[in-house]
Amino acid sequence: MNKTVPVSKKLHVKTYGCQMNVYDSARMADVMAPHGYASSDRVDDADLVILNTCHIREKATEKVYSELGRLRLMKEEAARQGRRMLIAVAGCVAQAEGEEIVRRAPVVDMVFGPQTYHRLPELVIRALGRDGGRGAGVVDTEFPAEDKFDHLPEESQGQGPAAFLSIQEGCDKFCTFCVVPYTRGAEFSRPATAILQEARRLVASGTLEITLLGQNVNAYHGAGPDGRDWGLGRLIRALAEIDGLARIRYTTSHPRDMDDDLIAAHGEVPALMPYLHLPVQSGSDRVLDTMNRGHTAADYRRIVDRLRAARPDLALSSDFIVGFPGEGDRDFADTLKLVREIGYAQAYSFKYSARPGTPAASVADQLSEAAKSDRLEALQQLLNAQQRAFNEAAVGSVQPVLFERRGNRPGQLVGRGPWMQSVHAEAPDRLLGVQVDVAIALGGANSLSGRIVTVDVDPVTPSPLPPPAERVPA
Repeated sequence: MNKTVPVSKKLHVKTYGCQMNVYDSARMADVMAPHGYASSDRVDDADLVILNTCHIREKATEKVYSELGRLRLMKEEAARQGRRMLIAVAGCVAQAEGEEIVRRAPVVDMVFGPQTYHRLPELVIRALGRDGGRGAGVVDTEFPAEDKFDHLPEESQGQGPAAFLSIQEGCDKFCTFCVVPYTRGAEFSRPATAILQEARRLVASGTLEITLLGQNVNAYHGAGPDGRDWGLGRLIRALAEIDGLARIRYTTSHPRDMDDDLIAAHGEVPALMPYLHLPVQSGSDRVLDTMNRGHTAADYRRIVDRLRAARPDLALSSDFIVGFPGEGDRDFADTLKLVREIGYAQAYSFKYSARPGTPAASVADQLSEAAKSDRLEALQQLLNAQQRAFNEAAVGSVQPVLFERRGNRPGQLVGRGPWMQSVHAEAPDRLLGVQVDVAIALGGANSLSGRIVTVDVDPVTPSPLPPPAERVPA
């Protein structure tokens, strides 16, 4: 591949959904950079526009078609100016809808799934070869036999001080509400050597924090350089040996895959941050069984107890679905009980919405929207109170904060502390991409603020917050 192709075209990628999509979007830009495409924040003058879609949330598909309607007008204006704008739909909606997208929206030139974006340059050539843009768009939604990661360029445009690194894709769990096994395919783990090489390149480009990504990231079982099968705990230990990598995180995890070595790593690897996203979805065993989660509420509680024994200052976040088909008052009460007992620093909660093709969508016992809305409001009141209490408990602590961007006010920078809280502080631009100690003065509903106390800090020894029982309201 010619690395000296001059930049002459503009690429705009709009990303929906999860962090995996954020990572995929960055790699799409990496794939197209050697072919003369430079990333642009503007869509109106782009030569190639990619909608990298997510199929998890309600009405995701219709939102894509709505956006395509706006892009059609831009494409027509570009044509009047003598420019050709290519429009592509990528990601999970593309995988699920396939040919239907180009049938409903002829403005689309390309449709490709999450496993085929490494073939993007070839797809662009094929799309440009269409007769004036007429005829059916190019569709590539296969699950190829080759590993896409083997075909991605090693060169990267960089992600900044905090970066995502995909280590695992796909899902074999088949929760009855979820489309991921159908849009991302079976579980696949990258070889550890390839991950370590990519991590070293990120650190060399200025990255201090890496978040390991996967649909079931703790199901990671990749080939190690020693010829053995490595789990996530072993991989984290190897990553922690990279000089200059100050912080490691991972998401999204599944309770069924929290093995002994990974739990131990939380207490033994200082670079592994004391924050874990561990989705439970419901506190009711009956609902968990209907969801095909493969664990009970008691199983989840035992895992949390073991994690907190390994790392007492560990903060947790989670996912919850309310109004799942057949969920009764007692089931919902069990969810509230679990939330009160565990205590969360943050959580994502949603009303159940049927995803076409999933088993739960065909269940007759669907709840009314009013019932789902009432339950979601009650759950979010509790979760929001816990998040505020967690933030307020940080006041008076000193935390190492990695500044990632400028704030809304002049002279303000925003970063994250070890517990994933956004932290605002007055700071000069020279501290962007630097980790400094910040004395926390204020804890709000969604963020913290404080003042810098030193720029000479140990990046992996955060001062502890109070134990969970002291910072979570009953």
